[in-house]
Amino acid sequence: MVRQGRRAASKTLVLHLVGGSPSGCVKSELMASPRVGLVVGKVVGNAVQRNRVKRQLRHAARLRLAQLAGLSVVIRANPASASATSAELRRDFDRCLARTRDGSR
Repeated sequence: MVRQGRRAASKTLVLHLVGGSPSGCVKSELMASPRVGLVVGKVVGNAVQRNRVKRQLRHAARLRLAQLAGLSVVIRANPASASATSAELRRDFDRCLARTRDGSR
């Protein structure tokens, strides 16, 4: 999925965005709900740091559910996300989302 669609990156994360279902076999009522995946590897830090980053990214995605309707999103955390505040992660998420929606990188 990450090879298709659009991608935008920031210092703390990379956002991959694909419209709709990749297989095309999902019912139309399920297409309205977004699919969000998180990739937070060991390069980010220990388990405590990784779980903190995942919680913050889940919250950022939850705030933008209306904008993500019908999309598949993969959020990959970069090592800088471990030392970022939740406000910085939300700001980077919003910027990357705006860039992928506009089509620019």
